[in-house]
Amino acid sequence: MTTTNPNSATVERTWYVIDAEDQILGRLATRVATVLRGKHKVTFAPHVDCGDYVVVLNANKVKLSGNKENAKEYYRYSGYSGGLKVRTAAEVRAEDPERMITQAIKGMLPKNKLAREVITKLKVYGGGEHPHAGQQPQPFPAYV
Repeated sequence: MTTTNPNSATVERTWYVIDAEDQILGRLATRVATVLRGKHKVTFAPHVDCGDYVVVLNANKVKLSGNKENAKEYYRYSGYSGGLKVRTAAEVRAEDPERMITQAIKGMLPKNKLAREVITKLKVYGGGEHPHAGQQPQPFPAYV
C-alpha cells in the first residue's frame, strides 16, 4: 500500500455556496474553515492547500447567540497612538456585514503563510446574489 502526498497540481477544487441566513456565526465559521482548509477530504495534508472555494450569501442576516449583538466588540488599530477603533457587532453589521464572517473564519485558520492563501478562497456577500454562477457552486455539504 502506498501513501499519496497531495500537491497543488493534483488537488481537485469544488465551489460551495451557503446561505448564512439564520445561522449562528461561530458554528457557520467552523464549518467553512474546515472546507477552506480541506480537512473534509480524505487527501488532507496540513502543509498543502487542498481546500475548496466557499461562497457565503446573506452575511447581513447571520445570527449571534445571547447578547453578543450589543456586547461583542470588534477592534481595529491604525498603528498610530489613539488609533484604536472599537465597534459593537451591531455597528459592524450595519457598516460591513461581510467583515463579521470573514474575521470569524480567519480567526479559526492557523496563523501562517498557508492560511493567507486559504482565506483568498472565501467569497462573502451581504445580499443573496453572487457573481460566481460560472463556477457552478454546489449547495454546502451538511456533513461538515
